[in-house]
Amino acid sequence: MYIGKAAQLSGTTIKSIRHYEDIGLLPPAQRRGAYRVYSEQSVELLMFIKCAQQLGFKLKEMQAILDQHRGQTLPWEVVNDAIARKKHAVMSQIEALQQVHAGLVEFETRFAVDAPKLDLACF
Repeated sequence: MYIGKAAQLSGTTIKSIRHYEDIGLLPPAQRRGAYRVYSEQSVELLMFIKCAQQLGFKLKEMQAILDQHRGQTLPWEVVNDAIARKKHAVMSQIEALQQVHAGLVEFETRFAVDAPKLDLACF
């Protein structure tokens, strides 16, 4: 299939597909004359890339994962390790944000109670 059809089926854009090829995330497509021709495997890889991006993976992270792929089946052990690391990072971010939220609630409570007495020049 040509690049437009691959983009449509994978939910990406033609520009993205070309970029992924340029940075080595997607193996270069075969050519039929001047046209790029993509396989079902290419479309599946594009869908994987798009899904991973939506879940917070950076292109550099995906390059590290897919470095071991190069036209073979996806290295699921490597993918699972990357997912576990990403989940841990997200949980750490959630915990940090919960601490910020608790601090804001405390600040708001203190401000509401002591507002008439506060010298607002420091804010």
